[in-house]
Amino acid sequence: MKLMPLRATLLLAGLPLAAQTIDYARQIHPILLARCTACHNSATPQGGVELTTYAGVVKTVTPGRSAASNLMARVTGDKQPRMPMGGSALADAEIAQLRLWIDQGAQGPKAGELSSWKPTLSLTKPTLPESAEGHPVDRIVFEYFRKKGVRPPAEASTVMQARRAHLDLWGLLPPPGAQADLDRLLANRRNYSDHWISFWNDLLRNDEGVVYHGERKSITPWLRKALEDNLPYDLFVQALLNPTDKADPDGFLTGVNWRGDVSASQIPVMQAAQNSAQVFLGVNLKCNSCHDSFISRWKLKDAYGLAAFFATEPLKIHRCDIPTGEFAETKFLYPELGSVEPNASPAEKRAAAARLFTMRENGRLPRTLVNRVWKQLFGRGLVEPVDDMDAEPWSPELLDWLAADFAEHRYDIQYLLRTIMSSRTYRLASTNEAASVPYVFRGPLPRRLSAEQFGDAVSALTGEWRQIEPKVPGAARIARDWQMKSTPLGRALGRPIRDQVFTERQTLPTTFDALELVNGATLANVLRRGAQRLTGELREAPASLFDSGIIGNQKVKVDVDVAGVEKLFLVLQNVDSYDANRVLAGWSAAVLTGPNGDVPLADLLGAKTELRTFKGDKEPTATVPVKTPQTLAVDLSGRGFTRFLAFVGADESSLQSDINPRIRFFVFPAQPADGRYYRVEGDPPVPLPRAERDKTLLADRIYRQALGRGITPAEARIAAEMNAEDLLWSVLLSPEFQYIR
Repeated sequence: MKLMPLRATLLLAGLPLAAQTIDYARQIHPILLARCTACHNSATPQGGVELTTYAGVVKTVTPGRSAASNLMARVTGDKQPRMPMGGSALADAEIAQLRLWIDQGAQGPKAGELSSWKPTLSLTKPTLPESAEGHPVDRIVFEYFRKKGVRPPAEASTVMQARRAHLDLWGLLPPPGAQADLDRLLANRRNYSDHWISFWNDLLRNDEGVVYHGERKSITPWLRKALEDNLPYDLFVQALLNPTDKADPDGFLTGVNWRGDVSASQIPVMQAAQNSAQVFLGVNLKCNSCHDSFISRWKLKDAYGLAAFFATEPLKIHRCDIPTGEFAETKFLYPELGSVEPNASPAEKRAAAARLFTMRENGRLPRTLVNRVWKQLFGRGLVEPVDDMDAEPWSPELLDWLAADFAEHRYDIQYLLRTIMSSRTYRLASTNEAASVPYVFRGPLPRRLSAEQFGDAVSALTGEWRQIEPKVPGAARIARDWQMKSTPLGRALGRPIRDQVFTERQTLPTTFDALELVNGATLANVLRRGAQRLTGELREAPASLFDSGIIGNQKVKVDVDVAGVEKLFLVLQNVDSYDANRVLAGWSAAVLTGPNGDVPLADLLGAKTELRTFKGDKEPTATVPVKTPQTLAVDLSGRGFTRFLAFVGADESSLQSDINPRIRFFVFPAQPADGRYYRVEGDPPVPLPRAERDKTLLADRIYRQALGRGITPAEARIAAEMNAEDLLWSVLLSPEFQYIR
């Protein structure tokens, strides 16, 4: 780091450069403990460097001269390899503190200052401190505040508490005047599961609206039922790791093969080991699935030992894709918890894995989930990074109390949520204070709405919910955002592709999401229709006369009564073809019949026909070709036509695996509205908004629902000059809307 960024970092912290006195115990040792000592400890001092003690650290620096210190050269990358090897670089603020500490003489700690915390496997419930606070979480947190000299923020307003609770439990905006009634919110299991399923979809790399290659499969039906039934977490994990019943989620262990095994470290059983360790134990095995890890204590044989629990045949060990000639020994990451017989069957090994992961002696399981839930609710985990549960928590007592209490209450996830969310700590107003190094908890952090929360909030405000289209002719169902394939807007706002485990999302604003919010078609289309609905100007879509259903390689007959129809609209929709641009489709042998005989569709359109051969045809047929997607408008006025006859489908030449046509044909008696081709069944999660033509009343209603407050006089004057679409857009792009505070 150059001098100017360093000076800026310290000035932003509120003190001039010379006034910063860096304390080794509070500011330097925690950085090294979290980022360096997995490799540079007394047991495994990589490169002969040991950084767990001050005596070891001071050997790597030249007191008073950071520019001449090996430690600084490694963490800045001036000397390669940059450290931590294989991990993310230290933050600028961390590097600044290390540099200044060395330049100030690299002073050591006073006696008894260094933390003696070490990760443990077993779990003991700590004794709660004496406190005036009644809630157990508050007793621990407010004692922490006292020791750290932190003045806690005031509680958030009741309106903000309601907004926070509704978004955290349902993922939906609260109606104006709603309260943060946890019992009521948790009791609505449908809304609860429709929100928290996105959290689990990320962790279990499950998705909707995607084509699963190879053996990978969706576990959505099981997952949704598990959430609605509040399945105890130990049983939840056991079902994922040892699926035995027909309804169990066997898709979790299957893995992704990307149309083939790309490397030895990515074969499905290795993915099963990596995913289960990361998600359930906070252990990252990706590096040591190829070779002994450079960034943690885990070895190649540890990854293969866990993978062997899920293998159906002896598992050959590969180091960097080269066979070692050895076979993996089935061995749990924490062998002190138990083992499995060497000649155990695959079923017995999976059962053993499920038992070892979830036994009460394994405190890593509840600690890891508690940490993930805390981060969801507060913006930062008790332990960071969340996938390194060997790192020191900012409050080991709080982590262990919550984890032990969770386990005592039969791993009840809703109980855990209620415990945390009923605390005064959860009700504190969010703080924008910059994170210190080491981190000190000062209250909840502002959290940006997730992609799914944003999409559902827009739908609730406008009444424009996404729709699950039927695969066969029929009605569409109203859906929440998670139930549908991700849109460009959803991806820009952080919804992952989920071809691997995602334990954290990108939540910081980016140029990509700014461009999508400002110019993207996804939001623009919803706001246009939503504005029309809110002002009573939305035109209802006509009912179709014909719907082919989704067509792949089949040909479908069209026979439609068109008596009295003045104009016919023929629609070809692309559903999910691999390469829609190469799909050759059309209306084949298409004629309009009436009292004066048959008239080819091509004649009415003034179009040329092409010869097309559909699957099963003996010879090609004259066809009106159409692009995918495309709408043809046919004027029938005054012609007396009574029927429209045709065949539809994709040409046989399009039936290739790299094109994979999935298309749909419709016939409408009037112009279809904005791609809405189906009648809709089902109630939305919240009532549809009523139409309101008074701009002032509409603007105030939008503000109350979106922001939890009425519109100010100044805002009302501006809103009066805006149309409904621009008003919605301006509110949705405001930080006040996009953040949970």
